[in-house]
Amino acid sequence: MLQLPVTILNDLLVHLSDGLPDEACGLLGGRPGGDGETCVVDAWYPSPNRASSSRVYTIDPKVHLQADRDAEDRGVELVGVVHSHTHSEPYPSPTDVAQAPDPAWHYVIVSFRLGQPMVRSYRILEGEITEEPVLVLEQ
Repeated sequence: MLQLPVTILNDLLVHLSDGLPDEACGLLGGRPGGDGETCVVDAWYPSPNRASSSRVYTIDPKVHLQADRDAEDRGVELVGVVHSHTHSEPYPSPTDVAQAPDPAWHYVIVSFRLGQPMVRSYRILEGEITEEPVLVLEQ
């Protein structure tokens, strides 16, 4: 399960919406759970989409480095990536699966295909996709 504070969810939805008509992206920092345990998100690191595309995304390497350093300073770690789908369902595409860098990460996809954002999170291990619950924490 991925626990996502409503403040972070709102911030990432604004960033992803502002990126339209292209996909937008960013990284999540937090406290990972062990196998099958809950991951608590503590930080959101928005990134420009270096691919400038409505079909694919690329995290800015500088943002990735800064996010990694900030997370370490906070005593947490990078736990996942968020990106939007502008024209398709919130489900990992073959490109998303091929680019999934870390089997421990959470892959959050927000689809704007129907207008209202649809938020889903997945784990991707050796090409196998498993959806996980997202619990939005009111603060």
